[in-house]
Amino acid sequence: MQRTMRSAADLAEAGLIAAAEVPALDQVAQRYSISVTPLLGRLIAEHGPPLARQYLPEPEELVTAPHEMDDPTADAPFTPLKGVVHRYPDRALLKPLLACPVYCRFCFRREAVGPDGGLLTEAELEAALDWFARTPQVREAILTGGDPLMLSPRRLERILTRLAAIPHLEVLRIHSRVPVADPGRIDAAMLQALTLDRPLYLCVHANHAAEFSTESAIALRALHGTGAVLLGQSVLLRGVNDSPAALEGLFRTMLRHRVKPYYLHQLDPAPGTARFHVPVEEGLALLRSLRGRVTGLAWPTYVQERPAGGGKFPLGMEVLLSGAGQPPRDG
Repeated sequence: MQRTMRSAADLAEAGLIAAAEVPALDQVAQRYSISVTPLLGRLIAEHGPPLARQYLPEPEELVTAPHEMDDPTADAPFTPLKGVVHRYPDRALLKPLLACPVYCRFCFRREAVGPDGGLLTEAELEAALDWFARTPQVREAILTGGDPLMLSPRRLERILTRLAAIPHLEVLRIHSRVPVADPGRIDAAMLQALTLDRPLYLCVHANHAAEFSTESAIALRALHGTGAVLLGQSVLLRGVNDSPAALEGLFRTMLRHRVKPYYLHQLDPAPGTARFHVPVEEGLALLRSLRGRVTGLAWPTYVQERPAGGGKFPLGMEVLLSGAGQPPRDG
């Protein structure tokens, strides 16, 4: 596994799937991209289902349940121009590209992302940056996509520098899989691009403790050294982290790597993802079981997207807090 695997044949050659599975998974790949980095290939071989389920294609992906939607977070109605999504008054997304180091089998943008990248042209990027400059109610710019850390350090630094120069933008945020999926990209040039005077928050997407390798530990330590605040975001997934032990392990591992658990997302109903669904009531019970077992530092906000793009809302905090005993005041 010396190169990124981008086809079912690559996965079979690496021993991650059986050769007999290739024809069926080739059909999946025609609709949903495959990408598994060498590091994740190694981790999948070591740890099995909790990682394989996230990254390896399955025939069920071509079955769309009645409740599933191509755009479950309703990005399109809130897109004033290409590359920008503005759902909330005080913050907006900038999507400079739609390529990722890996393609998660549960991704809510799985109809849009892929290796062709959806990279904004220079004119489109300038128009998007100008939109942020002339929209003073927006105080936070959130780089997402795709994965912004797939950009070249030069291009990323240019974007961040432009955004940091806009007076009304108080906070910049990046959402990325790179620190766990392809930590070798976090080199000196990337670290320089991420070193800013403006507050920068980096949300690291990971769903299982086994995703944190020796290589990712080095990358996260280096990212912490830039002054960026590291936050963790995860998705509650059937067969991946739907147990108290798995969630506790994930949150504790994040903290050991200087990553504060921030969001635990309820699965968005993207096409072909029904096998990952965990009912909200079960998610609440899982989190409730961790009350008093883990520090408050390890506690994320459990959130779900509102239908038709109304944004995220926290799920059942009154349920989580009820009947949980009285934790220590400083917990």
